[in-house]
Amino acid sequence: MLWPRHRRRKAAAKLHLRLDLQNFLPAFAIVYAAKGHDNTKAHELCSGLKSGEIVVFDMAYIDYKHLYLLNQREVFWVCRVKDNMKLRCVKRLSKSPNGRILRDDLVVVAKSKKRKEYPERMRRITAVVEVNGKDVEMVFFSNNLEWAASSICDLYKSRWSIETFFKQIKQTLNLGAFLGHNKNAIQWQVWTALLMYVLLRFLHACCDWEHSFTRLFTCLRSVLWQRRSILDYLKSYGTAGGHFKLLWSPQQSFLSGFA
Repeated sequence: MLWPRHRRRKAAAKLHLRLDLQNFLPAFAIVYAAKGHDNTKAHELCSGLKSGEIVVFDMAYIDYKHLYLLNQREVFWVCRVKDNMKLRCVKRLSKSPNGRILRDDLVVVAKSKKRKEYPERMRRITAVVEVNGKDVEMVFFSNNLEWAASSICDLYKSRWSIETFFKQIKQTLNLGAFLGHNKNAIQWQVWTALLMYVLLRFLHACCDWEHSFTRLFTCLRSVLWQRRSILDYLKSYGTAGGHFKLLWSPQQSFLSGFA
């Protein structure tokens, strides 16, 4: 498998995904070889964002030039600060810790060469965040200078929902094993899985499904070759109401600190 060659005896492909957290649906995807930095695909992933929208991304996608381009387009962004990033504090917005918010500063890029790529001020927040039941100190930064510090932390916490999405398509739709190993085969299988996920979510909306995503997929697989109405079958499934376990955010998110 020459296309996604990653190491001498190992090959890998990577799915770069823009997930809409308002409806938990994939909005844009790139299937490419795993070799190379993730930030090279950041421009393509964010190309369709409009003024006033918010993008939350992983540290691997940090690129000062791209961040400044988003800032000029009036797109708000939130991310974690890398350990090797040099940021200089120019103003402290909070003089003492406030609850789980330890520090809230206005910062600039410390290195003069890098500051040319992002010449304006940014917001850096140090907070205590609960991860897997344990409190962990994390540092976030954003180009929005007016939001409450807690809102920026909550926004980045919402990014973890993408892990739920990947778990569903990998385990439920069996995306962990590939039928072919060339570029075309891998890309087709990934795109088919994403399309299948969108169709399943469409069925869920049509029949008011109240059970888990895994059960929805299992039920459809069991009756796939039978001549019956899928919607009628799903609407009549079970005798007792269930609980919808697929995590997704409402159309309007109410985060503390937003006007």
